[in-house]
Amino acid sequence: MTAEVLKLRPKDLARCAELEQQLFPGDDPWSQDAFAAELAQGHYYVGAYQDELLVGYAGLAVLARPPRAEVEVHTIGVDPAHQGRGVGTALLRALLVRADAYAATTFLEVRTDNEPAIALYRAHGFDVVGVRKRYYQPSGADAFTMRRPARIAEDAG
Repeated sequence: MTAEVLKLRPKDLARCAELEQQLFPGDDPWSQDAFAAELAQGHYYVGAYQDELLVGYAGLAVLARPPRAEVEVHTIGVDPAHQGRGVGTALLRALLVRADAYAATTFLEVRTDNEPAIALYRAHGFDVVGVRKRYYQPSGADAFTMRRPARIAEDAG
């Protein structure tokens, strides 16, 4: 069964934090409070739900509005038991629909060794535009900065 992508429910923030612990144990995983702060700031968050269980989450922040709109993917996480089933793709597409509504250039950071994520982002029009040395802490892992050019909603796809 495919997960359904909906606006993230505040009641699922503890589950987000739980998944963060599984996904990013060596890189200062986000707490429930960190997710709550993201929502309080008005950032756009979606969840992937399967049978009412949150199996993934993603968030986008608007950095600048038109005419030079920019957005940044703050996070995408998928329960390890549900990876490889299109959940990450569905979450990313939901964020990109929002980005395209602003005709915004989209930025993100991704670990340089996260080949599946890099491939997903490339497949959706992102290119590497820089490297951030020791970006992830405390592990010290490097990150690629990736950018997807602005698209208007009608051209999205």
